[in-house]
Parts: sequence; C-alpha cells; structure tokens
Amino acid sequence: MKLFITHRTHYRYASPVKESFNELRLQPVSNEHQTCESFELRVEPAATIRRYLDFYRNWVHHFEVNPPHTELLIESQTRVTTNSANWLDPAARPASMKRIPELARMERCFDYLQASSYVELEPAIWRLALDATAGETDIWQAAQALNRFVHAHMDYLPRSTDAKTHMRDALAARAGVCQDFAHILIGLCRSLQIPALYVSGYFCTPGAQASHAWAEVFLPEIGWRALDPTHARQADERYVKIAVGRDYADVPPTSGNYKGTTRRTMLVDVNVQRID
Repeated sequence: MKLFITHRTHYRYASPVKESFNELRLQPVSNEHQTCESFELRVEPAATIRRYLDFYRNWVHHFEVNPPHTELLIESQTRVTTNSANWLDPAARPASMKRIPELARMERCFDYLQASSYVELEPAIWRLALDATAGETDIWQAAQALNRFVHAHMDYLPRSTDAKTHMRDALAARAGVCQDFAHILIGLCRSLQIPALYVSGYFCTPGAQASHAWAEVFLPEIGWRALDPTHARQADERYVKIAVGRDYADVPPTSGNYKGTTRRTMLVDVNVQRID
C-alpha cells in the first residue's frame, strides 16, 4: 500500500517567545514491513534542521529558533510503502509461556519488561492480566487475549485524556484514547513478563485525521509482532510505524522548550491518503 501523509503542528504564543529548542519524531522507519520513500520537513520561522538516531533507533530531527517569534509551524510530508509482512496467524502457538524466563535474559527485551513513565506493574495489574489470560499456555495467545481484553474493557473517548495521562488513571476511568489503550496493554503484558513496547505512527482509514499508537510484543524465534488494542486487531499494511520506545514519553511527535509565556495554543492536523 502506498500512502501520502501530511502532519502539521501550529503553535501560537500570546506574546513573543525565544530560544526555542525542538525535537521531532515524525519520519517513519524503513524496515521489512515498510519503506519510507520520501520525507520532507519544513519549519517557520526558518531554521537549520539536523537529524540523528536515538537510543531506540528512531529518527529525530532537531532545530532551534532563537529570535523572538509568536508562531511556530512544523509540517512534514511523507510517502511510504507498506506491506503485511508483520502479520502472524492468530491461531498460531509459536512459544509456550514456559519460555518467558528466557526473555528476561535477552538484552533486547530488558527495557520493555520494566515500569516506565506512563506504565506501572503493580500487583493489581498483574492480577488483572492473570484473569484475562486464564488457561492460555502460549505467549502469542496470551498477548492476543490481553489485546481483546483492553478493547472490551475500555471505552474510546476522544479528548478524555491527554498526553500526560498515566495508564492507572485511564484504567480507573475505563476510558481513553489510543495512547491509553496501548499503555494499558503494555502494562498488562509486562506484568506477565511478556516484553512489550510502545509504537507511534499512523493508521490509514477513510478520513484518517490523527496520529495513532499501538504496541508490539516479543515472541521467541519470531521477534516483535504488533497488536492494536484500540481496534482489537493486528497491525497490517494500513499501519505506518514512526518510532518505538518504552511508552509515549520516549516518542512524542514534537517536544521541546523555549523562553517566554506559557500561554499558547497548539493545532495539529494530520491527513493520511492512499495513493496507489
């Protein structure tokens, strides 16, 4: 599937600000599941943009705007080709739950078994995960059971939470957005010692106008496989991965700081179009 994605973030400040330092995680990765054919980024006021790969191998663009300004516009345009190589038979039973102790000894899984900024591993979370996976003896089947549980347990309510909402608060309210669904699934998986990471990206549906978030779980001999608790499904060719981390704190699309007023507005506009 070929997709064209425009992501525009527009900040307006109540009075001039200066010395604005910004980091962006907007460029999709290229891997066996997708190819980023082109990526264009522009900012206003104009600035020199540099990029690097962070600890989790995500592309990060950074720039500074030092002179006083009352607006900041960040716009990316991306062309990406995806495939369904990440899909795994839902009925597959590739790894017994008895192999979970092996995963804790793998360096690539260590970070994704710990509590993090928005994910906790309290006994109540573990108990919930045990109940949701009762009778499951396979890691993949257990992860899918947790994915279905989150989808059924939570109500999707736009604007009911924000970027700094902790999974415990969304779980207590039984409502949230895709970010919260992903955090809760990750917490449930990690409580059972199933490695789980956070994915930021896009989901191509008719009229898609927002970023999306989901999770990936690690399976021995297979690797990372994506599950989307918001839609109770696996990720397929309609999903575009931008960045991964322990939770949202590692992968915000835009972040930074500046000197000046705290009174500001932020307008985000995302458009995902299929072009093949």
